[in-house]
Amino acid sequence: MGFPGEPPRRQPYNQPDASPPAQGEHWFDASSHNRAPEGARAAQGAWPPPSQPQQPQQPQQPPSPPQQQQPPQRQERPRQERWSPYDEGPRSRRPIYIAVGALAALIAGGIGLAMLANSDLPAATGTASPPASDSRPAPNTPDDKFGFATARKTDPLLLTLNEVFKNKKVKIGGQSYLMTTRRADKKCGDAVVGSKIQKALTAGKCNQLLRASFRDASGKIIGTVGVANLSTSTGAVKVVSAGTGKEREEYIKPLPGKDTVTKFLGTGEAFVGEWRHGHYVVMVWFQYKDGHLPKKAEVKKLNQAAFGAADATVTPALEGRSLTGKRP
Repeated sequence: MGFPGEPPRRQPYNQPDASPPAQGEHWFDASSHNRAPEGARAAQGAWPPPSQPQQPQQPQQPPSPPQQQQPPQRQERPRQERWSPYDEGPRSRRPIYIAVGALAALIAGGIGLAMLANSDLPAATGTASPPASDSRPAPNTPDDKFGFATARKTDPLLLTLNEVFKNKKVKIGGQSYLMTTRRADKKCGDAVVGSKIQKALTAGKCNQLLRASFRDASGKIIGTVGVANLSTSTGAVKVVSAGTGKEREEYIKPLPGKDTVTKFLGTGEAFVGEWRHGHYVVMVWFQYKDGHLPKKAEVKKLNQAAFGAADATVTPALEGRSLTGKRP
């Protein structure tokens, strides 16, 4: 059943560089309120001073030369309890007391530090070790063109249907394809045909095989795209080798849809093939709706449809795994 198809040859990819965006700065101005000292207002007295009692008259003396009149003397007022910067006396020495107290505190602190240095605490040796989060080595991309997707060890998370077959309608190279059904199998052997490929999947510790079926815009070409998850790249190579041969007897099992077009999947002749992407194996089955044996020109159209549907769905998902080893 079927005829040989030529699997594609995938090219290495380049990992993009990312530069963190620049961050701005926010500034603010602290507001201040000026207020006159309370003591300044409390220190003010009444002016002019109260009148003095009259003195007995003295005999008149000859007039003396004019002299500059002295201003009347202010009477001494009781000192206010609240300190004013204009007052004199003991309170004006307060800044000196504060400075002396601060100097005594510094001296006491220095004595305390000296005693602490001479105590029996164990002395630190060597250089300080970095935090635990910084001491872990940064993950390195495996030395392989498939990056983290080289093996399940560096790409441990299972694929999901939404990760691989998320969009119902996809378009690539000017051709559009409509997805009609999808399915995930944990038993990989149930999603393929042929004893050799089933054994290769089991030996390679396949833990999932995802499939989806498509139709082209004309409704004449239909097919199934699948991806198997192996433990290592070596196991994936053996799965691909099991599907080769002049007469294809090892291939993905087509997944019929419930619509009026893809329900015919699996009836007739088809283009089948497999290729590897790291520890994954991509499989395709594409045919004409009526199942007729395609001519040489028609085989080319089936080939283009199979690669187009795969490159619009499976390929981007696997390339993302190659770059990060994680789900998007």
